[in-house]
Amino acid sequence: MLSYLAAALPEDTSAAARLLALQCALRMNTHMRISLSKGVMRSLRLDAAPGPWAELEHARWLRTAPGRTADEIAAELLDVTLLGQAPARPDRRRAADWALRAGSPSAARAIGPLPRLASVYLAAHTDPESGIGQDDFDQMARACGAQTAELSSMLDQLVASRSLASWRACPDTGDLQWTLQAARESALTVASGQ
Repeated sequence: MLSYLAAALPEDTSAAARLLALQCALRMNTHMRISLSKGVMRSLRLDAAPGPWAELEHARWLRTAPGRTADEIAAELLDVTLLGQAPARPDRRRAADWALRAGSPSAARAIGPLPRLASVYLAAHTDPESGIGQDDFDQMARACGAQTAELSSMLDQLVASRSLASWRACPDTGDLQWTLQAARESALTVASGQ
């Protein structure tokens, strides 16, 4: 879904709007309608931010609708191609919950929407057994709506905040390689025999 959204949303779409679009795409019903609770919005750290909704409306990707209650925000998605991209609804809902957790490591929460979106991207492209991932650096920048220089700085922030153990850009291939912090800590625990 991250790859699809990278192609479907305008290039200048902010990381906050991309986080919101990801949750909307994964939580939509068969009529392309979505109701996000204020709790989900708080988890995304977007509860008081009307900007991402307005940005997606301006891009003609969704149209907000009056919510059923004061505790939710309702919208209709306008990108009919999403119906062909998405797996079955139960799988999408599990993916939405996973993306919410993957984008909310304790350190990334305080940093902002771009590190949270990058955390989701990195987790989705990491081998779950080794905690090591590799992908095209430019592709990650497109999926996160970031310039490569901005992405490099943000990856350094994730390392400093201990969400990411390490990363490097391979000069020959342009690939990005990384190790998630949880995998590194797990390997150190196994090596020390604890």
